[in-house]
Amino acid sequence: MKYKKLGRTNLDISLIGLGTMTWGFQNTQDDGFAQMDYALERGVNFFDTAEMYAIPPTKDTFGTTETIIGNWFASRNNRDKVVLASKITGPGLSWIRDGQNVIDKKNIHLAIEASLKRLQTDYIDLYQLHWPNRGSYHFGQLWNYDPHFDAQKEEDNFLEVLHTMSSLIDAGKIRHIGLSNETAWGMTKWLHLAETHNLPRMASIQNEYSLLCRYFEPDLSEIARHEDCGLLAWSPLSRGTLSGKYLNGARPAGSRLTIETRPDHRAHPHTEAAIEKYVKLAKQYEINPSQMALAYVNSRPFVSSTLIGATNLQQLEENIDSIELTLSAEVLTEIEKIRREYPMPY
Repeated sequence: MKYKKLGRTNLDISLIGLGTMTWGFQNTQDDGFAQMDYALERGVNFFDTAEMYAIPPTKDTFGTTETIIGNWFASRNNRDKVVLASKITGPGLSWIRDGQNVIDKKNIHLAIEASLKRLQTDYIDLYQLHWPNRGSYHFGQLWNYDPHFDAQKEEDNFLEVLHTMSSLIDAGKIRHIGLSNETAWGMTKWLHLAETHNLPRMASIQNEYSLLCRYFEPDLSEIARHEDCGLLAWSPLSRGTLSGKYLNGARPAGSRLTIETRPDHRAHPHTEAAIEKYVKLAKQYEINPSQMALAYVNSRPFVSSTLIGATNLQQLEENIDSIELTLSAEVLTEIEKIRREYPMPY
């Protein structure tokens, strides 16, 4: 396994991180235990979760994934072996804190106490803001995102959040903080306010990034690289589609898209065409398509960890094995040619 520093902290996190969002819906607790056992054996020390999980988000599945992780910690007595990340949910879901869930002092305290209880731990290593109060262009909202908001109100809220996080760090309940699904404006504002007011600094940003989704470039990647606030890349296989297993309408038994059937913003003819190109390229060079896609994300200098999610142990092993793959200059050149042909497939 390879490791990188989490921002400017003293924590070394595995370049392959374990995503957990399906545990409690698509995967059972036993599945989750097996995946965590195997990942840890392979040197994966960074686990990412959220209070909102399992996915798809519902009132009934809320908090289930954290509970599974907490039960695993209690069973294995190995909390110190894991760099644990979780998140407070942004606004928009009616069943979370009676629908009054903006990210502010009150809700942060409520959320962190509940997460710590479910996780059966005294502290969370990286506590992230799942999405901004003001909204986000992620989750398929890119095409009609309108960045119209009261900038001063947002800045005031950022300061309230940073002061609250500072008190939680002082209390030993969290160690570091991070962003998720944030923009370049938000990222720079968070970093500037922390520096100006001597408050905790965002150590990372968790946004979607894959061969199909490269909105992180060029502006966010520039900030991440030169401000030491690296990317934790979610959905690096674009919901598993970059494996090629869903091409031509295929739905393998037990796969995610046969279980989690919500409409997906990624479903588009341009997406299908781009996937076909990437899969063909991988096969041309006798590379597993999933491993090629993951190895590309792993190789980006602004990426701190590539967050993988797997339906079963075979997939998990295959995904972790991507750490051993170095893409040739020829493959990287061909990837960029495909990107020019399909720059924004969804």
